[in-house]
Amino acid sequence: MRVIFMGTSEFAVPPLDHLVDNYYQVVAVYTQPDKPAGRGRSLVMSPVKKAALARDLPVIQPISLREPDIVKRMVELNPDAIVLAAFGQILPQAILDIPKYGGINIHPSLLPGFRGASPVVAAILAGDAFAGVSIMVMDEGLDTGPILARTKVSISPWDTAGSLTMKLSQVGARLIIEFLPRWLSEEITPQPQDESQASYSKSITKEDGEIIWQLSAVEIWRRVRAFQPWPGCYTWWRGKQLKIIEAVPLTKGKSIEAGLVVEVPEARLRAAFGVCTGDGTLGVLQVQMEGKRALSAGDFLRGQRQFIGAKLPT
Repeated sequence: MRVIFMGTSEFAVPPLDHLVDNYYQVVAVYTQPDKPAGRGRSLVMSPVKKAALARDLPVIQPISLREPDIVKRMVELNPDAIVLAAFGQILPQAILDIPKYGGINIHPSLLPGFRGASPVVAAILAGDAFAGVSIMVMDEGLDTGPILARTKVSISPWDTAGSLTMKLSQVGARLIIEFLPRWLSEEITPQPQDESQASYSKSITKEDGEIIWQLSAVEIWRRVRAFQPWPGCYTWWRGKQLKIIEAVPLTKGKSIEAGLVVEVPEARLRAAFGVCTGDGTLGVLQVQMEGKRALSAGDFLRGQRQFIGAKLPT
């Protein structure tokens, strides 16, 4: 079977690997153009491009999928199906009409919940007990197509967006291998999504990571996890950015003053210090000062003895 695979982020690498390992003929891999990154702003390949080149698969990096030449080239590839995972562009109908079995999307949420750009982040921010993966037949909408399969994955209290994304990626890779043959043999009837239950996740910006200490300890804890590894949750100390990499809510109830750094008796749950919030105290386990390496909160405190009693900006 001839498959065009479309993906960009790390989430898409296991599904690509599973397709190749299960003898699907991946005739081309589409991914986003290389982007400048780092201090030198040198061009960096996407994780999917790296994985595709390692397997000697042809890579195509279109700026837009609406160019006639792009559509023509896809027609010439003569795919039976398109499989997409975290690609970064909505496919126009002209492309979805090319393969006999359409476009199949691996989406990291329990659709119709959390359609859109950042479903894993949204699930953690919402405090959900479960996330999930949905396999859907694509249409021109934003994750609105009918469902072929869904499965739940529990969210651990220690899961970050990074760790949960990789869990969901592995589940999605297994799910596409299980259900794609059944779709091709017409054993599955796609089920329309219930629009009354639909919700959307928004794109995340770097500014979303700045901590608002008037929020509750539980809300900030979820943000620390949801925004790890990017953009990271941060505050400011002596004019420099201070990232809170790992934290835990210690108490609920009225605090002394939001943003006040306090001692934590007996380093509860490995938290070397706490920060008062709008509701309770957030215990801090790991931090990273701007331009420095990440440290345990205890090591950081030993080098910043004036930190206890400081007032962080709100």
